[in-house]
Amino acid sequence: MSVHELASLRDRILPMLRFAGQEYGHRTPDGYPVVVDTPESGAVGLELDPNFALYVVSDGDQIYADYYYRSARNDARSSASRQKHGGLPFSDRRPLAHDVSDQELRNLVAELMSRWNFQPGVIHITDS
Repeated sequence: MSVHELASLRDRILPMLRFAGQEYGHRTPDGYPVVVDTPESGAVGLELDPNFALYVVSDGDQIYADYYYRSARNDARSSASRQKHGGLPFSDRRPLAHDVSDQELRNLVAELMSRWNFQPGVIHITDS
């Protein structure tokens, strides 16, 4: 059932992903961004580079938003119970409601763009 839901969700999120890809086309490495459009395989998403991506995926029962990004090396926050190593890859999976709104989908794309903009060493900085 969720693969069918993902296909209908694709129709709403794909224009957002394509627009974000166009906006970030001159800021990303050669060959990126890549819009992933394979709802029949259970994934729709946007890869800004090998270290920053958002996928909306289905496992057959549930739909998830999967983020993949690197934590910034200048982020030295830690606590007494754990250490945070900068630059390590981070994968964040979040379940999505079956009736996810367009605003929530926009927020997912905006969060990916924000994480990309926050990374140190990016030549093109935006203030949006």
